[in-house]
Amino acid sequence: MKKMVDLNSDVGESFGAYTLGNDDEVLTYVTSANIACGYHAGDHTVMARTTALAKQHGAAVGAHPGFPDLGGFGRRLMEVDPEEIYHLMVYQIGALQGFCETENINIRHVKPHGALYNQAAGDPDTAEAVVEAVKRINPGLILFAPAGSKLVKTGRQKSLTVASEVFADRTYQPDGLLTPRSQPDAVLKDPDQAAERILHMLSSGEVEAVDGTKLPVEADTICVHGDTPVALQFLDRLYHMLRQCDVTLQIPGDSQ
Repeated sequence: MKKMVDLNSDVGESFGAYTLGNDDEVLTYVTSANIACGYHAGDHTVMARTTALAKQHGAAVGAHPGFPDLGGFGRRLMEVDPEEIYHLMVYQIGALQGFCETENINIRHVKPHGALYNQAAGDPDTAEAVVEAVKRINPGLILFAPAGSKLVKTGRQKSLTVASEVFADRTYQPDGLLTPRSQPDAVLKDPDQAAERILHMLSSGEVEAVDGTKLPVEADTICVHGDTPVALQFLDRLYHMLRQCDVTLQIPGDSQ
């Protein structure tokens, strides 16, 4: 299967004395790193260290902005109007941009986090605010957005380059959205099953929802969440299976 795809993970999510994930190991596998910007996770020291680490491993650096919700890890819905969403996006992307400048690298992409990501997937006003923030800061940034979502559509309508994202470690609902984490079948636990699902997405252009519905899916970038206990097992299995199947891992926007 001659394909090219990006492999990304959410990193830099430790905070103060609290360590989350295993960024050193995760960054040996991925081509893109989504770095938390201090609102849902991360802090100034963690952002600096993770940016330098991503540069060291040759991973493209992206901003991973979320709702201001450290206690809930950005996974709780918040009553935030579109103007404030625009401002919180600008604030967080700008913060990471500063750390990238100290490392003489550029931010390559933006991927909203958690509840903000899910809300932008289905709500046109949120999607508009997210896209406008990315475009105003740098229209050359790539927007990572859930496959088939309003965020993909809005980004492309506004002339952004959009990388359609699928998830190796999550299940899908019949409407194409991710299964809420409050449900027991939301997260996959078997690395082999996850890798096989991704290969099926790449070869067939579809994914099976939890009820058996076949959904069309476009996969430009694949996410494995870095905060899960089995993240390294998932990444290792997926990385090696993709290579065995002649799938090239490539940063979005890079030429062949």
